[in-house]
Amino acid sequence: MVSQSQLTSSDIRRICGDLPDWKITEILACGGDVAALEEATAWSMGDDETTPERHLPPESAAAKILDVLLAEEEQDEWEAGRGPE
Repeated sequence: MVSQSQLTSSDIRRICGDLPDWKITEILACGGDVAALEEATAWSMGDDETTPERHLPPESAAAKILDVLLAEEEQDEWEAGRGPE
């Protein structure tokens, strides 16, 4: 069986498009591979509707990446210097 290699920021941008730097950093920290990123991206876009009984194991890289993809934009505001109000 061939092992998938670790994600790169180029992989993330190619699959997800333009994301804030903090999300790319967090996704890289999840330790997933391209397959995990593709699975998380599909779930984030609602493509899981074809298999609603299926759930991502919470400890999986795909689930961790999904959490980052769905994270609120509060971090973007913080980095822009606006911080919490």
